[in-house]
Amino acid sequence: MTKKKNKKMKKNSKPKENARAKMIGQHIGYRYDVNLLPDYKKITPFLKKYVEHMGWDDLNWLEDVHMGYEEGRPAVFDRNANGWVTIPKKIKLPTDQQSRDMIARELLIKFQMSPRHPLVDLKKAYKKG
Repeated sequence: MTKKKNKKMKKNSKPKENARAKMIGQHIGYRYDVNLLPDYKKITPFLKKYVEHMGWDDLNWLEDVHMGYEEGRPAVFDRNANGWVTIPKKIKLPTDQQSRDMIARELLIKFQMSPRHPLVDLKKAYKKG
């Protein structure tokens, strides 16, 4: 007969970190905070059309895009350009985070498709043929 070991959970124990979380030095927030999951009732008309055009069932990689702040101004981080894109002052931002995140996602997509995006210059410089 084998004895069962009783493992007691420590109070205030942290969620188990995966390798990716350890590598980047932070935990993946939406795994623990359901408030970070996108509220699809707040999707903008532009994003809805974009998601349909791309053939996605959800926001795909855009789920990881959130409104942040750069030097005190609302901004969204563009991983491709490795920098913050500030939100124009003329845009009135809603008070709830879910709506702000949807606006951040829309503005990021629009910026990435614009001729002012830094990768456009790189494409011109390094395009073959």
